[in-house]
Amino acid sequence: MNTNNYCVIMAGGIGSRFWPRSRTACPKQFLDILGTGRTLLQQTWDRFSQICPKKNIYIVSGTQYKDLIKQQLPEVAENNVLLEPMRRNTAPCIAYACYKIMARNPLANIVVSPSDHYIGDLTGFIKTIEKGLEFTATNNSLLTIGIKPTRPETGYGYIQIDGSNNENPLEINQITKVKTFTEKPILEMAKTFLETKEFFWNSGIFIWNVQSLVMAMKAHQPDIDILFSAGKDIYNTPKETEFINKIYSECTSISIDNGIMECAPNVYVIPAQFPWSDLGTWGSLYENSTKDINGNVIAGTKVFAENTNGCIISSSDAKLMIVNGLKDYIVAEADGMILIIPKKDEQSIKNIVNEVKINLGNDYV
Repeated sequence: MNTNNYCVIMAGGIGSRFWPRSRTACPKQFLDILGTGRTLLQQTWDRFSQICPKKNIYIVSGTQYKDLIKQQLPEVAENNVLLEPMRRNTAPCIAYACYKIMARNPLANIVVSPSDHYIGDLTGFIKTIEKGLEFTATNNSLLTIGIKPTRPETGYGYIQIDGSNNENPLEINQITKVKTFTEKPILEMAKTFLETKEFFWNSGIFIWNVQSLVMAMKAHQPDIDILFSAGKDIYNTPKETEFINKIYSECTSISIDNGIMECAPNVYVIPAQFPWSDLGTWGSLYENSTKDINGNVIAGTKVFAENTNGCIISSSDAKLMIVNGLKDYIVAEADGMILIIPKKDEQSIKNIVNEVKINLGNDYV
């Protein structure tokens, strides 16, 4: 196993589109959403521990989740748990991890991944990531994992490649230069993307050597670079927490996609050789779960569904739930909170949760 290979797992989101199962106190990455006996965070750790030495795997999350992380991943070194004092999106999160790793190993080759993905083929996943790491180890490049789209999805970002010289550009098993990024298009645009066969879904998994990432930060996010590069002699010392708490209050909030990937000229994509889903919504869970004879996905030992088709129904074992006459709905209960909404409207759940927070406070979110 290459000791220069590192992994950064981002585990700081609150998963509001998975409400009410996912809430601020215990977001979806800390839940066994797929019913495997391992939480999403634990499954992500399991995958990357077959690619990188465990001592080279870092977890980035909010300060409030320190105990949950240590409880679920007792093998992770304390110095490898990076705690953000406030949410600042993915660019500062990634900068923190990468600048800290660079202080330890300037030859580090890093894969960055969210903690809440469904991966359907572990062998294909490892093969794709290792191929990407081999590429970035010797190239000044920023690499992302692309997913061949199967539908005109409006909830994902899209990556366009230059397909002018290939009839089926998404079928090629090679690393390809990225032409454009598009964030969550409207439906008609997503349909066009699907028809052109020049677009991948953006998985949110990135690979680069640490020097390439730092050069990109200097060029496209100099304010972030100035803040985090100032800690080169502070990372991995007792003064690190105080330093991070100070600079985060000064740091802009921006995603790595908007801040770096859409700007940099040296961005590449490698096609995924594995089934993938961003487990960001109830609908994505439905797609990747076993259905009954009526096309329902049911989680809970006290759920009874009659004359009901194409639904996802989730209930805690403390509650009896009876559903009759629904088609293509999400019905979810947790901690006394109930959500009933058509599957086609699931993108509105985040806005609904925000309304709940505005009107009722934080107790329900």
